[in-house]
Amino acid sequence: MTAELISIKSLWGMPGPLETQFQRIYKAGYKGIECPLPDGGKRSEFSELLHQYGFVYVAQIFAADIKSFEEQVQEAADFQPLLINSQSAKDSMPFEEQLDYFKRAVDAEKKIGLPVAHETHRGRAMYSPWTTGRLLSEIKDLKLTADFSHWVCVCESLLEDHAEWIELAAERTIHVHTRTGHAQGPQVADPRDPVWGKEQDAHLKWWRSIFTRHQREGTDLTFTPEYGPPGYMPTVPFTQDPVSDLWEICLWKKRFIENEWANSLSISADSK
Repeated sequence: MTAELISIKSLWGMPGPLETQFQRIYKAGYKGIECPLPDGGKRSEFSELLHQYGFVYVAQIFAADIKSFEEQVQEAADFQPLLINSQSAKDSMPFEEQLDYFKRAVDAEKKIGLPVAHETHRGRAMYSPWTTGRLLSEIKDLKLTADFSHWVCVCESLLEDHAEWIELAAERTIHVHTRTGHAQGPQVADPRDPVWGKEQDAHLKWWRSIFTRHQREGTDLTFTPEYGPPGYMPTVPFTQDPVSDLWEICLWKKRFIENEWANSLSISADSK
């Protein structure tokens, strides 16, 4: 079976009403959207728009405690998402509490019958390569959303000393946020700028390891070029104007990742 790469657009930083956002995303060729659960008053419209545009949905939840996680995954299941992306637990939790959280999270995931990917995000239990690695080693069913831009920022490096944990994370990743970070922040000013070539190459190496595994196993992979608006995006002093066009850099990264996926498929076919 041939694995499919599925492009997802985050609603983060997008202006205008929902229908305008969905229409623009559809015209750009994305296959789905990623965003938090809609507010109560917008749920019907949100569900109708998903159906109208044929989008898959990656539901985002934010759960510092396990009770909140269990409630939110059940709520998310009502929208029949392709998967749930969770920013889970807290970095300050003792490890034993984190273990209990994620064991119960895996049980909740099995009950709803939908995949849950826990994001490698600052401020959460999976804020670093080593904390994530310990959890993955202890809980075999734990799955990830890989956002390595956070790890680069936390470690103030391109993770040269953490290859073992990167490899383990790649094996458990089912969703990717393809944002390029740097040693002093989780988002470069513009990924098209050659000044960030070293950072881009490092991230691409990690993403390719995820691509290769999914292509080898024949499992689909979703990705979101999740660049953020100001204050994730740098701004011009005094005016606070963003230094890049958020829509354009996300769309550029979408096409860049699709091209790299195709290249990985070609290399894999040539090696057989």
